Amino acid sequence: MNILLTGGTGFIGAAFLKLALARGHRVAALARAARRADHLFAHENLVWLHGSLADAPFAHIAAFAPQTCVHAAWIATPVVYLDSPENDNYLCWSLDFLDRAREAGARHLVVLGTCIEYEIPPSRRELLSEITTPVAPASRYARAKNALRLALESRGERTGDFQLCWARVFYPYGPGEHPDRLCSTLLRRLQAGEKIVLKTPASTKDYIFIDDLAAALLRVVETEFAGDINLGTGVGTPVSGIAAQAAALCGRPELIAAAPATPSVTDPLGYVVADASRLRALGWQPAWDFARGLERLHESLFAKAVS
Repeated sequence: MNILLTGGTGFIGAAFLKLALARGHRVAALARAARRADHLFAHENLVWLHGSLADAPFAHIAAFAPQTCVHAAWIATPVVYLDSPENDNYLCWSLDFLDRAREAGARHLVVLGTCIEYEIPPSRRELLSEITTPVAPASRYARAKNALRLALESRGERTGDFQLCWARVFYPYGPGEHPDRLCSTLLRRLQAGEKIVLKTPASTKDYIFIDDLAAALLRVVETEFAGDINLGTGVGTPVSGIAAQAAALCGRPELIAAAPATPSVTDPLGYVVADASRLRALGWQPAWDFARGLERLHESLFAKAVS
């Protein structure tokens, strides 16, 4: 299959890229620094395309003749991404880029959404379902993603010339993640001997190891799935559990403490766990549980220092 990929140098995109190539697919990956990316990773079935969503080389894309476009490019810097004005730019750029990708031949669009498009019940522990959970995006990031979905669905209903898979990503983690993401932050601080006070220890999220996420994404590509689908495991891990496992890996369990509970310190996204039945029905199963994935992340961060 010929796959056009955006965000191929990012955390999710890079993992998907390597797996797709290993499975024998041809990939054209868009990158601002395509020449530098080519030096980092080269493959006989990989073409790096120099450009951006706003300025893509569509003559080269048309020559590649993509069958599927996987759109993974978006602002993702921890904390910053949620309310950044850049989200509005990515919405506009994405709409134009995907329209042009369709003109170049792509008939299956797989676009990464986010689990926080959903309405998150503030006090109930319910799995988030593509079928029954309302969509009510609260952040600028989630609103922009949801607006892109609605626009693409409208285009699909009007033209009928492509299938859309809207893949809501939950909480990926693993080697290659941004150093300010929760798991890496905890591991780095504990390894440095810093005491950590957990403000929301009961906050529970669906963490999916990056290799499992890449496999899930490739599964929806290869099955040509159309519709909304959660890319999560269906298993929630509380912050307290992550901290305890991270402390054990670093050999410093005494550094973890919970802050006194106060009404002013709450997590509005306290329980964000996927109903993963639709994904599992496609034949996907996670290969990594959280403990083993966190251990692999720890090894990637500190193996060189230990050796």
